[in-house]
Amino acid sequence: MYKVLLVDDERIILDGISNVVPWGDSGTELIGTARNGIEAFQKIEQDPPDIIISDIRMPGMDGLQLAAKVNEQFPRIRMILLSGFSEFQYAQSAMKYGVKHYLLKPCNESKISEALQELVEELKQSEETEDFISNMRYGLEKMMPQMKEQFLKEFVTNKTYGAHDWAYYANLFSIDLGSRKVRLLCFQLEGKFEFEHLFAVKNIAAELLERTVLSSTVGDHVLIVVEDVSEVNELHERIEQIRETFLHYYKIDLTIALSEADVITRARILYKQTMECLNYRFYLGEGSLITQRDIDLDQSVQQAKEWSYDEETLTLPIKTGRWEEVEAEIDAFFAKMSALRLDIQTSKSYVIQLFMAAIRLGEPERMNEYMQKLVKLVEMDTLAAIQGLFKEIAGGIARLNYEKNKNKHSAIVDKVIEIIEEQLGNPELSLNWVAHQMLYMNADYLGKLFKKETGEKFSNYVMKLRIKKATEVIEKNEDVKIFEIAEMLGFGDNPQYFSQVFKKYVGCRPSEYMKSPS
Repeated sequence: MYKVLLVDDERIILDGISNVVPWGDSGTELIGTARNGIEAFQKIEQDPPDIIISDIRMPGMDGLQLAAKVNEQFPRIRMILLSGFSEFQYAQSAMKYGVKHYLLKPCNESKISEALQELVEELKQSEETEDFISNMRYGLEKMMPQMKEQFLKEFVTNKTYGAHDWAYYANLFSIDLGSRKVRLLCFQLEGKFEFEHLFAVKNIAAELLERTVLSSTVGDHVLIVVEDVSEVNELHERIEQIRETFLHYYKIDLTIALSEADVITRARILYKQTMECLNYRFYLGEGSLITQRDIDLDQSVQQAKEWSYDEETLTLPIKTGRWEEVEAEIDAFFAKMSALRLDIQTSKSYVIQLFMAAIRLGEPERMNEYMQKLVKLVEMDTLAAIQGLFKEIAGGIARLNYEKNKNKHSAIVDKVIEIIEEQLGNPELSLNWVAHQMLYMNADYLGKLFKKETGEKFSNYVMKLRIKKATEVIEKNEDVKIFEIAEMLGFGDNPQYFSQVFKKYVGCRPSEYMKSPS
């Protein structure tokens, strides 16, 4: 039922209309009466009706003044004005206040009922229109995120999209950049991941980044457009927070490419920049932030023409079993490769050539094994991972040659090595612990004897053996967790330190090593 308020200064008219009009027949109910505009407006404020039937001539506040005030503060309320013949022109002037229905006094109940029915129909149509608009708005708001995502995807990949398209969609999405520039961020998830992880990256970025304009998933990448900031270092810090947060919760690393700043209409060019940046993760490794400034092709090509490598600087220490020299030379070789920034296939050809020279110094019966490792090396997609595998193979060959060349360890050193292998997972394992708790010897003397016999310090020997065991565990069990390996090999509850040591000896993080092709 629609509520009606009746206003007239004559009691007889109020009572007459109240009693003779069949309110329910028109879908209305009379909720009250008032003797003038002032009293009526007080009741309107307390309980707004849907329809007001009011006389024009009243003391205090007349019908026209009431219509003006209602139209200003309660524009949804409909009004019927009652007018005498001499007041007809006043009723006409009420039309500017939205009054469309007025009746001449005296009027019977049928005319009032007819006017009420027209207003009820008008109210129903208005409600239906509002419901339709509300539903459309709700549907549009619900679809807006998907529309924004799809637009960004098309805008950076479709050549036909240009400034005109941006102007249209910016208005649709209520985005006003003016002349402000933007940057594009492209996130690549490293290793195996589910599609839901892409949305997790978007959500984390939305929380940590300021002034995000648009975001989308493009293939296996997450693309985010942000307004440029004056302090780019602050943006770099926020990006690192996104990477660390995602790595903490999902144990998946991120490599991020950041474009230069430019206007949004050049987004396709900025997107190409990020794709070029991601190609250089081969040199910079997984879990890095790569910008356009990290790429310098012209200088690389010039340096590449002048570079040659003497294989004997590596093969000689491998042949004689001097592992520390082998490690240092491998690090120097790969540092040079990283600095040159050759194209990926050229870089791999240099590595393959040196790898073949190294494995020729190994045992002939293990050549098939070495060649399988070569296949694995060629398939790796970061220079750090290749370096780690190269060290593993070259180190194994160097140690094998050392075993052939050295005298047998003394009984004491043999016992120390036996203890090390038995206690490798003991966090307390140290030279002092072995000397005092196991052999009851002077630690300084034992340390010098151990280095003389093995060629390495006790701590370095233990750490290398732990990392060697770690690589074996990873290769045997792909699902093993990094913190489990850390606990298993004596690093206690400090997987971060384990990862740092692993990278020092292998050349890449454990997570990268796990993700490298078998």
